[in-house]
Amino acid sequence: MDAINGSKPRYELLDGLRGVAALLVIWYHFFEGFATSPTDQMMNHGYLAVDFFFVLSGFVIGYAYDGRWSRGAPLRCCMACMRGLVRGYNPYGVAGYEILRYACAPALVEAGQAVE
Repeated sequence: MDAINGSKPRYELLDGLRGVAALLVIWYHFFEGFATSPTDQMMNHGYLAVDFFFVLSGFVIGYAYDGRWSRGAPLRCCMACMRGLVRGYNPYGVAGYEILRYACAPALVEAGQAVE
């Protein structure tokens, strides 16, 4: 936990625990495919690492934005949330467009239109 340039201290331990939780989830999903029953799965309760990861992430994000809420700037925080939504959903829009374009390509070729 050390502050850089006068900012809030960073909790490296929590970052490490988040990384461990993410690796446990990957481990759980990898070995889930090899299990023939729930009793012979290598890591039987790996889904709990997802909950642990989300709880830690919620704390880290809340800690990072704590000063913004206490300064009475809810409008700026709402705008930051909107920017995050827009930034997060743009890849879905691009992927949806490409899927529709790929799905409609045979019909456009049959109709004699060029597909770019």
